[in-house]
Amino acid sequence: MRRTLILIGLAAGAASLVSLGPRSSAAASPAGIHKIKHVIVIMQENRSFDSYFGTYPGADGIPKRVCIPLSIHRPRPCLRPFHDTRDSNIGGPHAQADALKDVHGGKMNGFVARALKGGARCRRGCAGQPVEVMGYHTAHEIPNYWAYARNFVLQDHMFEPSISWSLAAHLFMVSEWSAVCKTVDPETCHNEIHPRVPGTKGAPPPLYAWTDLTYLLHRHHVSWRYYIFKGKEPDCPTGKSECKQRLQSASTPGVWNPLRWFVTVHQDHQLRDIAGIRRYFVAAKQGRLPAVSWVVPNGRVSEHPNALVSAGEKYVTRLINAAMQSPEWRSTALFLAWDDWGGFYDHVPPPTVDRNGYGLRVPGLVISPYARRGFVDHQTLSFDAYAKFIEDDFLNGRRLDPATDGRPDHRPDVRENQLILGNLARDFNFRQVPRRPFILRPR
Repeated sequence: MRRTLILIGLAAGAASLVSLGPRSSAAASPAGIHKIKHVIVIMQENRSFDSYFGTYPGADGIPKRVCIPLSIHRPRPCLRPFHDTRDSNIGGPHAQADALKDVHGGKMNGFVARALKGGARCRRGCAGQPVEVMGYHTAHEIPNYWAYARNFVLQDHMFEPSISWSLAAHLFMVSEWSAVCKTVDPETCHNEIHPRVPGTKGAPPPLYAWTDLTYLLHRHHVSWRYYIFKGKEPDCPTGKSECKQRLQSASTPGVWNPLRWFVTVHQDHQLRDIAGIRRYFVAAKQGRLPAVSWVVPNGRVSEHPNALVSAGEKYVTRLINAAMQSPEWRSTALFLAWDDWGGFYDHVPPPTVDRNGYGLRVPGLVISPYARRGFVDHQTLSFDAYAKFIEDDFLNGRRLDPATDGRPDHRPDVRENQLILGNLARDFNFRQVPRRPFILRPR
């Protein structure tokens, strides 16, 4: 029987680093982690933790009496969080500069001012009326997401890995870094926290020469696949709020499909492992999922404003049901997150781990036959924890470490080894009898 792990994903002082050998973290992980035999990564889009779970019982949710000013220079007038029952929401700008303004040195009070500057609309003027970045949803609007939280694990301190926008988040998801490179030599790559994708025809494509996780997986004969839903991609090449939507497919590199720009994927002849979403459902049904998969939406089902929240939840539910109904469910684990905050309000200041992150807080869920039931995980986490779990499970703790992975680059640190980073293995009880599938009806 093969193993299955699903990761679903619809950025003070620096923490100390620890220098670990390439296999040392595996020893700290429970032996039961190897009951997980496939990884599926599904990344949704642009929601803060408070916007989805800010009123969830037991979670670090929206503080009472919070009121966010229309201007960071004046405390009044200000707007309070409100229950937004609309299925389509207006988010805020979410480039690196916007993240820094929203956080405002840890005061977490720049969301409304930045949204208004970015063109967000109030419902009836702004004199005390809601700006949608202050809206939050409950089980009324997202019943399946709340049902997963009640029956599995909700993570209330999951931070996007970089204080930036979608492209950087997806780059960290597959490679633990965001950079620019001069040549195919990884040592010509240098840190770039706000990468830009060429938006005009004839411009040279990005060159991602640093080492990504697929390189280690391929080197150690661990299968992987990146599933992408054909359609439109609403994110702009520069991280702005609105622009003409670009087409995406398995054969089209883009903000949500960056692996096609990685040198290692070309050199390892693995472009065929970037596939359409239909192949995910076929593989799940046949019990033929690879060891590690990422699953990426199109704009319509991404939950990226202004897409319908209900369409995204329905799509994610179908993905989860397919895994649960697979012959491999008993060896499956699922991690669900959203790639960045999308301009929506969140009250928790992101911790600083290095020059790149963390970014703002996003929702995170763990679903597995071995997941703890109804547990709220307060560990500090980021997408780095996903890479760490994969490396501990399939690579005996080997890391994307320039000193050991055979392709030296100039990344500032080994993110998986940050002392502040929690361990996803704590969300599991590998001694329990595997739980039965928890099938929900897509709304």
